[in-house]
Amino acid sequence: MISISNLAKHYGDRTLFEDVSMQFNRGERYGIVGANGCGKSTLLKILTGEESPSDGDLSIPKRAVLGVLEQDHFQYEDERIVDVVMMGNAVLWKAMVEKEEILANAEHHFDGDRYAELEDVIVQHDGYGLEARAGEILEGLGIPTSVHTQPLSSLSGGFKLRVLLAQVLAAEPDALLLDEPTNHLDILSIRWLEQFLESYAGVAILISHDHRFLDNVATTIVDVDYQTVKAYPGNYARFVQSKKSERDRREAEIEKREAEIADHKAFVERFRAKASKARQAQSKLKAIDRIEIESLPESSRRYPSFAFSQKRPSGKQVIEVAGLSKSYGDNLVLDGIDLVVQRGERVAVIGPNGIGKSTLLKIMMGEVEPDAGKVEWGYEAHPGYVAQDHKEQIGSARQRLDDWLAEFIPHQSIGYVKGALAAVLFSGEESKKKLEALSGGEAARMLFAKQAVTHPNVLVLDEPTNHLDLEAIEALVDAVKAYDGTVIFVSHDRWFVNELATRIVEITPEGVQDFNGGYDEYLARAGEDHLDAQEVLRRARESKRSAKAGGDAKGRKKKGAGQGAGAA
Repeated sequence: MISISNLAKHYGDRTLFEDVSMQFNRGERYGIVGANGCGKSTLLKILTGEESPSDGDLSIPKRAVLGVLEQDHFQYEDERIVDVVMMGNAVLWKAMVEKEEILANAEHHFDGDRYAELEDVIVQHDGYGLEARAGEILEGLGIPTSVHTQPLSSLSGGFKLRVLLAQVLAAEPDALLLDEPTNHLDILSIRWLEQFLESYAGVAILISHDHRFLDNVATTIVDVDYQTVKAYPGNYARFVQSKKSERDRREAEIEKREAEIADHKAFVERFRAKASKARQAQSKLKAIDRIEIESLPESSRRYPSFAFSQKRPSGKQVIEVAGLSKSYGDNLVLDGIDLVVQRGERVAVIGPNGIGKSTLLKIMMGEVEPDAGKVEWGYEAHPGYVAQDHKEQIGSARQRLDDWLAEFIPHQSIGYVKGALAAVLFSGEESKKKLEALSGGEAARMLFAKQAVTHPNVLVLDEPTNHLDLEAIEALVDAVKAYDGTVIFVSHDRWFVNELATRIVEITPEGVQDFNGGYDEYLARAGEDHLDAQEVLRRARESKRSAKAGGDAKGRKKKGAGQGAGAA
């Protein structure tokens, strides 16, 4: 459906990619991967027409409708949430609005011909089912029916972006081109989106940093690296294996040819002076000239070097939480929580959405006051906190990165500060970037740089993989594994939890379930999988069915009571 031929993109003397030819077909789902800054978003913008290529051709059918995820929700602030979604189908929405205007003015003037034309458009596009479809999509993305008629301004920023995603999906486009569609989604919403995409008949082209999402959705991985773009059939796990095998094969081929050249050179050096071997030596020289060694280009993938160490160990007992309770209005999120963490543990706090996991960390860090209970940090415990909202911690001022980081280590030289920034991929002029210009991933790397230079002996991490690319997530896992302090973290990333946790603390409505071991071991011992989308979806459906059954039974009971009273 969408094809590119000899595509190239340059910025000055910098080449993002060149000589790219590829076909994107209906019914396929393409996951675009690559390092930050390699050109993933640029490629997507070229496909949407937002940017022009430096060279090459892009071919899209004239009548094809492209679904592109917007980021500007401010233009819809006063609109009803469900209306914002329906606006995604622009032709149908305009027809519906104009039809309502004609009906509103019917007493003064009724244009029957135009009304009939609009009715044909609405029927042709199944307009009478549009609001129901919009509602279903909103529900799937975690926005309940009770708020659908409220203005968009009533939602928080993350939920506003969910509405914009719903707008794209409701438009039923021929192609979906989505940049990080799982950002701001919870596990249930991600699984719903996966199922939506699995049944989607058009071509889906997606950028994502979510291992499991790419594994579950992608039928082809599009890798932006080595200043080119290459397609690998299969999901992300298969791509990783294929790319490594390909690189290993090419490196082995180079080594083989280099060894062959070395053998020829050794023969020439040994027998160059012997007349009886002169012809053979000359033949070897010609053979060397014929051997071509293709140099391997350098990968654009960059791995930050996170490194955490503690100034001094804490006492054996790191923190004690006793009888902790917290409510927001009528919503009780924590009730009588007791927890003790020992030195050296890596504790994953898990549980269903909305149970209070992030609130628990905030109370630990003194960011939120509990309604009841206490938090006591142990002897010489010095926690370092990375919140879920990075901008909240790092600010958005016009302060430079190097100045911001230097404030936490005033005794260190500027060279030390620059080195710490370079380790997390802010080198040269990038270290002078303003805080307000940071992306989500860059802000996260800055917060981890702060932890690296301040040397806490406890790391408290709330959804630390949010906004990080795949390379940074893998680097973070390696760094936390090497850290000799204590770690308390919340994460919805099952791979991340499984790699790191040595203890699982599950928060449930009934209290805390404590398991000493890793995540797979926890599951094997009858734990509920709060990080597996399919399992979470199953439990949510069961909960809805139970609630409905309870409501129906209550209604029948009331009806029976009413009939009995009437008979008496």
